[in-house]
Amino acid sequence: MPNLQLIYASRPFGYDLNMLASILATSRQRNTRDDITGALICRSDVFLQLLEGPAVQVEATFQRICRDDRHLEITKLASGSVEDRLFPDWAMKHDPAESWLYPPEAIHDGALTSASEQEIRAIFLRSGNSQGSS
Repeated sequence: MPNLQLIYASRPFGYDLNMLASILATSRQRNTRDDITGALICRSDVFLQLLEGPAVQVEATFQRICRDDRHLEITKLASGSVEDRLFPDWAMKHDPAESWLYPPEAIHDGALTSASEQEIRAIFLRSGNSQGSS
């Protein structure tokens, strides 16, 4: 059965390591419960998240994120059905993207919102192969 894959970007509000730890812990618990997998690429200037799983659960999770005041300027970048999940073993993979994602200036200037869906998905393929993720 196909899964929905949804990718969005947002700007963190009040970002610090405690907030990130809270987001990851809650996400992993809820995603395990809801059969959602995915990855969160984050820095102090950007959250870039891929969610994948049953469409109803992925959409409900995205709507919950849209109401979360830790996210500003939420933009859905890609959404569609996929047969195979990119992160089937990760309730929520974390990648700090310190060295390889667009620099903060490019993020600020719209690099993510002007990228194609294929380019956005390629970021997550790279994340899946990057070292140091937890």
